[in-house]
Amino acid sequence: MSASNPVPVSLAEIARIAGVGRAAVSNWRRRHDSFPARIGGTDVSPQFSLSEVERWLRGNGKLTNAGGREFLWPRFEALGSRDESGLAIAEAARRMRAPRARSAASNLSAQARDLAGEAARLGRSEGPRETFEFLLQRWLDTHVRQLSATPPQLAALMARIALDTRIADGKDGLTVFDPACGTGHLATAAVHAYDGPGPALLGCEREPALAALASARLGFATEGRDVRTEIVTADALRADPFAGLRADIALCNPPFNERDWGYEELATDQRWTHGLPPRTEPELAWVQHLTAHLRPGGCAVIVLPPAVASRKAGRRIRGSLLRTGLLRAVVALPPGCAQPHSVSLQLWVLRAAPDGPLAMPGAQDALLVDATRAGKPGTREQGPDWEALTAFVLSAVSQLDRPDRELPEDAVRVSLLDLLDDEVDVTPGRYTASGSEPSGVELTASWDELTDSLGELAGLVTHLSKLGLADSEPRTTATVGDLVKAGALTLRAGQQPSDATPPPGGSGMPLLTVPDLLMDGTPSRLLTPGAAQAVADEGDVVVAGVVRAFRAWVHEGPPIALGPQLYALRVNPEMLDAHFLAGCLRAPANGRQAGTHASSSSRVDVRRLQVLQLPLDEQAAYADTFRRLTDFERLLKRADDLGKGLVNDVGDRIAAGGLATTRNG
Repeated sequence: MSASNPVPVSLAEIARIAGVGRAAVSNWRRRHDSFPARIGGTDVSPQFSLSEVERWLRGNGKLTNAGGREFLWPRFEALGSRDESGLAIAEAARRMRAPRARSAASNLSAQARDLAGEAARLGRSEGPRETFEFLLQRWLDTHVRQLSATPPQLAALMARIALDTRIADGKDGLTVFDPACGTGHLATAAVHAYDGPGPALLGCEREPALAALASARLGFATEGRDVRTEIVTADALRADPFAGLRADIALCNPPFNERDWGYEELATDQRWTHGLPPRTEPELAWVQHLTAHLRPGGCAVIVLPPAVASRKAGRRIRGSLLRTGLLRAVVALPPGCAQPHSVSLQLWVLRAAPDGPLAMPGAQDALLVDATRAGKPGTREQGPDWEALTAFVLSAVSQLDRPDRELPEDAVRVSLLDLLDDEVDVTPGRYTASGSEPSGVELTASWDELTDSLGELAGLVTHLSKLGLADSEPRTTATVGDLVKAGALTLRAGQQPSDATPPPGGSGMPLLTVPDLLMDGTPSRLLTPGAAQAVADEGDVVVAGVVRAFRAWVHEGPPIALGPQLYALRVNPEMLDAHFLAGCLRAPANGRQAGTHASSSSRVDVRRLQVLQLPLDEQAAYADTFRRLTDFERLLKRADDLGKGLVNDVGDRIAAGGLATTRNG
């Protein structure tokens, strides 16, 4: 990009380039008159010239740990188009692997082609695969709201299940099929999990940029191996390019809740051997698409929202899948395994009957596995315990064809007679013991967690009880409205979505509402993709502007949409500390002064909330104390919940005669 049209970078991007925190960049800007001037953006979110920033960082010795890749990404992002930047990254990967090959990027702009060539040269010097993975991950992170990628741990688990469950036909090689491959996570996991000769990786993706990136990723994943790879840009349901394919394993994480999937034009399609999928059940169209492409004995594993297991509209197809022995297992995963992260997704394991008269043992039942507790995360940010989750699921699924073997807890074989009722509900939690009395291991873990929480509480009590809280002179305050006018923060109000939100299990951004806060704080709905809505990003302060739920906190998770009476405040880091702001705002006296209190549903005027006026350096000490108070409140609640749960669980055990005693002791 020319000097007359510089590449813009934000404070956060400068921090990533230099390998420091955003606060450090703000300090550089404040303390060094030579720091580059702003070229765009706003006072709250300024933008700077990448070339000027690079010169300043190098001249001031701030690039000790930075590589050339960090300067590449802002230039890809500056291309503006998600698709063009994705195609340019794929072209760069192709040139890294084949430097003398002619360019295949005829649909790219000259600027994008030049950037791809520069990235390829850098990749050959700094590591082709590492450079490609770096650019791909940045691209996925930037467009996380529009794209749904399968986490590598889930992809690896699905590949292991499929490889272990298929019935081998004795022939060399393996054919892997993914009809909605995205950027190739599942096919990559399959080739890593399979160490046999000559696998073939076949996939479809309707978006050209995703298909190109999938091909590039698989090119690196299969280097040095005799592997056939073919990724076709096509809509697999409407125009199947692999109509005659019979695969050994099929893996799929299809788009959820799509209504325009081809219901009318595909009404007489030969793939619907178990019934025409209702318009509202596109996921069952993907299930039948997979089973139509399995060879005898082949196995398919597909990620599905939980509603597919129980919705009335799909019971006829579910019944047919069970009666024909195709649906062999359903595994309920803990929330957080994949997008949407607030939903407990399911894995369906399907297997085509083998050729010949061989009847597989256990064909008159289905394996239902409730793994929602096996990989239970410590926090939402940590995600599931993938090691524990993988071990549990594989141990359960490994017993699929061994009806004489004992299953682990929370896994059960259910006969077809019990499943083929009026509902044909295959939700694992309906049949397993999960949710009843906890195991001894879980009780021990709860006691350990309570002990740790009490230890942390004791440390916080020691610190907070020694705070100097002597009377002081009244300090000057400013309202949120004043701070908005001064450019210290921006204020965005949540609103009622104008369009209908999909049911749980659909795709979209989590929508947080006041009723959610009054329950457990977990979003209960998902926003339809593309709907206009106020969004809280990581680091924003969220305020609930209603008396009965008044609170303020720093949002630390992935982006979340806000409903009515919720507000997102984004601070200017050169003027305000987010934790300092949240601590001032959530003071009970502040809420009382800004609210009308005519009833519990009265609103709090967020613009009237007061904030101490302190220099940024002084705010740090207040912010640290506010964080400790927040931790104290969280630990108190957690300890209370753990204690009550242990009293109930242990009380039930003892009342049922579960106390280990000695009669003659």
